[in-house]
Amino acid sequence: MKISDILSTDVIEVNLDVKDKDDSLNKIIAIAAKSGKMLDLNKVTETIFEREKLVSTGVGKGFAIPHGKTDSISDTVASFIITKEPIDFDSIDGEPVRFIFLLVGKETLLNTHIKLLSRISRLMNKDEFRDKLLNAKTKEDVLKIFKDEEQNYFDI
Repeated sequence: MKISDILSTDVIEVNLDVKDKDDSLNKIIAIAAKSGKMLDLNKVTETIFEREKLVSTGVGKGFAIPHGKTDSISDTVASFIITKEPIDFDSIDGEPVRFIFLLVGKETLLNTHIKLLSRISRLMNKDEFRDKLLNAKTKEDVLKIFKDEEQNYFDI
């Protein structure tokens, strides 16, 4: 499974106006709900916020990857936003965040969940990739950037 297999323009937002970390999480979860794969929005929201309480998913370089596992989804759920302005996300490097990738996996598909997290992290760790995303003007641009970059990786 590729990242571009779980992303669509329905669950991508560019230049999204968010106030803070909690606002960004609520908004990205609501955007992800457009996938139609959430069986219980409240449970998914609770799962993401509980995971975030354990340790921040602000992994550095302006990127956060809030994630969690729950059986309150019918299939893997993803969403990606680029915020209008950088926000504090309690990142490990102390840097504000503009890129947020939400990943919600099924409890029974742990291996797929871990592989997707790894793939997302590898892509987002690349300076050139993040620069391309910063220059994206539309949801379609963002999806194309993910698809083009993933051609360098094998399917998982």
